[in-house]
Amino acid sequence: MSQAHAVAVEAIPTGIPSGKLGMWLFLVSEVMFFTALIAAYVVLKLGHPSWPGPEGHLSIPLGTVNTFLLICSSTTIVLSMAAAQAGRLGSARGWLLATMGLGACFLGIKAVEYSAKFSHHILPSTNVFWSCYFAMTGLHALHVLGGIVFNLWILAQTMRPAVWIRKSHFLELGGLYWHFVDIVWIFLFPLLYLLS
Repeated sequence: MSQAHAVAVEAIPTGIPSGKLGMWLFLVSEVMFFTALIAAYVVLKLGHPSWPGPEGHLSIPLGTVNTFLLICSSTTIVLSMAAAQAGRLGSARGWLLATMGLGACFLGIKAVEYSAKFSHHILPSTNVFWSCYFAMTGLHALHVLGGIVFNLWILAQTMRPAVWIRKSHFLELGGLYWHFVDIVWIFLFPLLYLLS
């Protein structure tokens, strides 16, 4: 019978903390994912001689408000990180709560938009535009929700100072993810709302 033996493997120093490297690799995969979605949308739109478009069923004011909310939330996450680095944990919590609140408002407005579409019998199966719209905005909304959940977990860590000392770097990782979610929306908003 053969026996397994443990072999010590020396870690290769990268100069980048493993959590940060992992987050960047994850974000690169997410960029590829959303790039593929956006590219598919553009190819479909350019290849469709009579592109259906939203036919007046998209609210540019609501999309603009959502854009403003996410831009503000990028500011609040930066303020949270700055406060945490300065040792002002209470302030960091407050800005983190503001970030999550702005994200929740974004999702609330998205829910209102979806509800309006459904009440007009506009579904992903209505036409190719609405299939793309619901796929891209729905997946983006799931990413916003994921960011809120991650930031909620970070907030819980700040409540335990002994643990927070070891996990404070997660706030930076949450900030990286949150900025990614905001940047994706900055591409989706004009593509779907303004150029359709």
